[in-house]
Amino acid sequence: MQQSFLPEIDRERTQAAVEAALEKYRIFKFLSFEEREAVTTAAWSDSPKGFTGVTTDQTSNIAIHNVDTQAHRKNFCERIERVVNRMPKMEGFLIKERYMTTEHDYITHEKVYNFKFQPPISSGTYSKIRWKAFYKLALDLNLVIEKEEEKGD
Repeated sequence: MQQSFLPEIDRERTQAAVEAALEKYRIFKFLSFEEREAVTTAAWSDSPKGFTGVTTDQTSNIAIHNVDTQAHRKNFCERIERVVNRMPKMEGFLIKERYMTTEHDYITHEKVYNFKFQPPISSGTYSKIRWKAFYKLALDLNLVIEKEEEKGD
């Protein structure tokens, strides 16, 4: 029996994780970030205020959130773009055209392999290229999900 040092990958779950990351990329890239703002009006309360021992700085918390969230979104998008740009030509092209496009209508796999690739490629070839690209994305983004070993009774 030959022992493999590489774990066996759960293809469906890994593919779902990569698709979720690419969807997150599209959301971060194409939807604007709404910054939080400080409340400047005083709140009226019926109960008397006493010292709670807690100090808060609403303005700094909001500023930190606004800066950190925007930086996180930018870093996430740049990381995905770096990985895709390092891929072989066809794999990178497929990911860009199918998952990173700015087109407003929903683009399907069929549109990509029939109309974006020149010359068009078959569905089977498209699936092979797509899985290779997903595998590389999963490895680079640490999204690989290993198959769980089946336990005997």
